[in-house]
Amino acid sequence: MLEHHAWIHFAPELVLEWKQAQDEGRDVKLLRAICEEVAKRSITENKTEVAIAIKAQLDNAPMIKGYPFIEPSDYPGIQSAKPNRRHKFSVQLSDEILFDKIKGAWIGRISGCLLGKPVEGWLSKDLNKLLKDSANYPMDRYIKLSELTPEWVKKADPTRAWADTLTGFAPIDDDTNYTVLALKLVQTYGKDFRPNDVLEAWLTWMPMLATCTAERVAYRNASMGLLAPETATTMNPYREWIGAQIRADFFGYINVGDPDLAAEMAFRDASISHIKNGIYGEMLMAAMIAAAAVSDDLLTIIEAGLDEIPARCRLRGDIQAVLSHHREQKSYDETIALIHKLYDETSGHGWCHTNPNAMIVVTALLYGNKDFSKSLGMSVQAGFDTDCNGATLGSLLGMLLGAQSIPDEWIQPHQNTLATSLIGFNSVTVDELVQETLSILKK
Repeated sequence: MLEHHAWIHFAPELVLEWKQAQDEGRDVKLLRAICEEVAKRSITENKTEVAIAIKAQLDNAPMIKGYPFIEPSDYPGIQSAKPNRRHKFSVQLSDEILFDKIKGAWIGRISGCLLGKPVEGWLSKDLNKLLKDSANYPMDRYIKLSELTPEWVKKADPTRAWADTLTGFAPIDDDTNYTVLALKLVQTYGKDFRPNDVLEAWLTWMPMLATCTAERVAYRNASMGLLAPETATTMNPYREWIGAQIRADFFGYINVGDPDLAAEMAFRDASISHIKNGIYGEMLMAAMIAAAAVSDDLLTIIEAGLDEIPARCRLRGDIQAVLSHHREQKSYDETIALIHKLYDETSGHGWCHTNPNAMIVVTALLYGNKDFSKSLGMSVQAGFDTDCNGATLGSLLGMLLGAQSIPDEWIQPHQNTLATSLIGFNSVTVDELVQETLSILKK
């Protein structure tokens, strides 16, 4: 029933709003108890009205003294706050190599999403036990339902997208929906699309219930007549969650070698639903993918992304912590343990926040060392938002390595065919997506 659908009503998420305000540096400790009390009320007890009034108090709470981060959400502000470096690569790719890289990126995204999809929402301790019990740890291949013990079959949902239960295509998923939708967006509005064009594209081609968290809130707000950036800031406690980061990839695909322009397009897309680190996650990943098309140096790719986001933001600090671990020759397991120490995967806010998931993608990229199967497994076995991270890491490595370097075992279950819930794209092949992407890229 509609009244029970998640992410539409604000009042039940008032505690999340409190946590988000705290993350942003607001001194809101005295408001926690009332947020918890109101969130438990029934909807008939003026819950919505009271929640809106409390949100106003959260918004107007003073900043904590000494809050160290500078995190603008407007593009000029981000430009002023980011490092004074600009990456523009001069490498020229042949048509053959470009085709292979774009195809690799699409295959990587679809395959990585599929790797994490059946275990989305699992805690890492349960996921890793399943992997060990099915002789797939460290993870380097799809999880097959036929390989699970009877005990695990009882615990797992057999209707999920296990690789050996598919019928020749990758099933609908928001992580792939948005990549295809970005293609349709740029085809329709051009590379100079506006944030409100993104909203119009969503309302035109994507059903509301195909969205989650911040995207559903932005969709709701746009349906009520709000425009960007108010669609991102109005009753949206998910505004720094991972939803924008999973929409980054296509802007990297069509800006090979130009991370600056990729990040700027990503900003336009992200600003309709996110603020601060939610925006930065999409900019970071779009820039990294653009750089991965023309550089095979992993640190250069990561730095190209970091240089597009503010120098004193939480996301940059978190990614630098991963880089420090790697530089100090600490292990993959130690780096993943750090992420779990900083963020709580047992809470929705920690599990779905941009930052820990971006940290996982960068960790898998570094420690996988250009091994497609190993890296993809690392991005998923770490836990948190498994299908999102598998998809983003797959996109990055697919772009870097090219389709010819992706083992066939990753393609066989989906047969390079993708289902979406977008109008006009019920089923689409990778080759069709690649040709459409190249036609935009070369304009």
